[in-house]
Amino acid sequence: MNTRSLLDQLLNSGKELLQGQNTAQSNQTNPAAPNEPNTALNGLLGSIGGGALGGGIISLLMSSKKARKVGGNVITYGGLAALGVVAYKAYSNWQNNNQNRGQGQPSAPYTQHQPQTVDRVSPAVMEEHSQAILRALICAAKADGHIDERERQLIDDAIAKLTNEPQLQLWFQQELRKPLDPADLALAAKTPEIAAEMYLASILVVDEESYMERAYLDELARQLQLAPALKAELEAQAIAHHSLN
Repeated sequence: MNTRSLLDQLLNSGKELLQGQNTAQSNQTNPAAPNEPNTALNGLLGSIGGGALGGGIISLLMSSKKARKVGGNVITYGGLAALGVVAYKAYSNWQNNNQNRGQGQPSAPYTQHQPQTVDRVSPAVMEEHSQAILRALICAAKADGHIDERERQLIDDAIAKLTNEPQLQLWFQQELRKPLDPADLALAAKTPEIAAEMYLASILVVDEESYMERAYLDELARQLQLAPALKAELEAQAIAHHSLN
């Protein structure tokens, strides 16, 4: 399956959609201050069609939620490679901080090494990362239980237009309809780097102002065995990355 291509389309279109919506709403609500940050993500279900298929899927996954944010900052990734860059930076900082504090090597399985994030691995390994990240994205979207059967069908139809691989289409349908299970999802994290990337993808979709969804993020981090300091660094780097966009 070419999960990598599909995921890259979704992440890229999600960023473009979110930025376009923020600009449009800012101009409507406060014409005198077009650069003021906007956190609403409304009216996006109608974007499926034309060149916005990927963005339409992202909007359906987010539904009526607010734009994803940590500390009040909307998080956007410019594609799969960009997500890998953020994960690499966070993971490297965490390792370096551990070493600088004189704590020695992190406990297994988080041993000191050059992080092998999705932007730094072979195409074959990249596919493994991509499947895990896309699974995390789908599961995070289900954290508040809002996706109904009509929305699932719309997503299925849009996915069919983005990829002509029957196997990938079926895989996506199955993942979308699975019961939410952070423990099962965490099994896809074959490496610490994949775990970090899965958490970043989840931040993209989860609304941290929702108690239920924040609890899901915390449980996912626990199941992924993310050290508290690494979890905090991932969230900090997500905010820092957004501020550069």
